[in-house]
Amino acid sequence: MTKADIVSQIADKTGMEKHDVQMTVEAFMRTVRENIESGENVYLRGFGSFIVKKRAAKTGRNILARKSIRIPAHNIPAFKPAKEFLENVKSNVAV
Repeated sequence: MTKADIVSQIADKTGMEKHDVQMTVEAFMRTVRENIESGENVYLRGFGSFIVKKRAAKTGRNILARKSIRIPAHNIPAFKPAKEFLENVKSNVAV
C-alpha cells in the first residue's frame, strides 16, 4: 500500500477531498518525523508508538579491506505496535 492508496481510502471513507486528505496525511508524517528527529517519541494509543532506539557502539568488519571498523553509537527510528494491534496481526496468518 502506498501513500496514494491511503489517501484514496481515507477520502472514500470520510467523503473528504483527496487534496485535503493528502495535506493532512503529509502534515501527520512531517510532525512524526520532526518529533522523532528531535529525540521525542510519539505515542498513538491503540495503534502504536514511533520511538527512538539507541544502538550501542560496536565493532564491524569491512570484508573487502579485511579490517575491523568501529561503528559509533547512534539512534534509529522504530515502530512498536500496540498490544491489541500486534495480536490482531499475529492472528491473521495465512496458511
